[in-house]
Amino acid sequence: MVEYSTESSLLKKAWLVIIDAIGHLNDDDGWAMASHVALSTLMALFPFIIFVAALAGFIDDSALAGSVADILFIIWPKEVAGPIAGEVHRVLTVASPGLLTLSAAIAIFLASNGVEAVRTALNRAYRSGESRSFIFRRAQSLFFVVIGAIASLTLAFLAVLGPAAIAWLAEYAPALAPYAASIDLARFAVTSTLLIVVLVSAHLWLPNNRPPAARLWPGIVATLALWVTAAQIFALYLGRFAHYTATYAGLASVVTAIFFLYMIALIMIFGAEFNAALGRLRAGKLR
Repeated sequence: MVEYSTESSLLKKAWLVIIDAIGHLNDDDGWAMASHVALSTLMALFPFIIFVAALAGFIDDSALAGSVADILFIIWPKEVAGPIAGEVHRVLTVASPGLLTLSAAIAIFLASNGVEAVRTALNRAYRSGESRSFIFRRAQSLFFVVIGAIASLTLAFLAVLGPAAIAWLAEYAPALAPYAASIDLARFAVTSTLLIVVLVSAHLWLPNNRPPAARLWPGIVATLALWVTAAQIFALYLGRFAHYTATYAGLASVVTAIFFLYMIALIMIFGAEFNAALGRLRAGKLR
């Protein structure tokens, strides 16, 4: 009887937290903010790749930028990633290294707008005003973009170096040859880890005020779990039911990407609202 009562109480609290999080998501214009984050992310994607290409040019390996694009899209549903990745490669093929270098300053600023959109969404979710100066916030956003570009180039370099290294080692240790097929799985795991690091960093440093770091994990775990589930469902939907090409013609790939990014952004905002709702539960504000 005691166990049943405890379980019922936990279920009631979980329900209260979820309903409160959804309610505040609506009150905070989360639906509109998700659109803002999605569009800003899509607009920041190409400038980010251009900036990465400029960095790759400095180390005399422009092909790495194409590898970065492949790594960034490896965790997207292939129905969404394919057309966008194709356009990214086309941009990198057509644009000259000199033009990419000249565009880097503008590109990094435009890419930082995506970070600012996420900051605004998290501030709203955590009921945080913004007291930091514009210069500090923009510098922090630029720092996120630069670190992200360097991390992406490092991952791309390892992705290019990995197969060659295993092939070389397999000549001296044939037992390693079967592991060459695991490279794609390793790239997926490393990219997923980078995504988790980015998500945690966003919750830690972008909002002006937030719950203590130890209390951020429920919303982060919920975000990751919902991301994986939503990506699988969306890929299934695109593969079996959607006919975007018939409806949107040449805009089909863009519409698909925006819808996917909107869904991802909405889940991220919900994760922050979930953390905020848990905080209200701890404070006794949910009954």
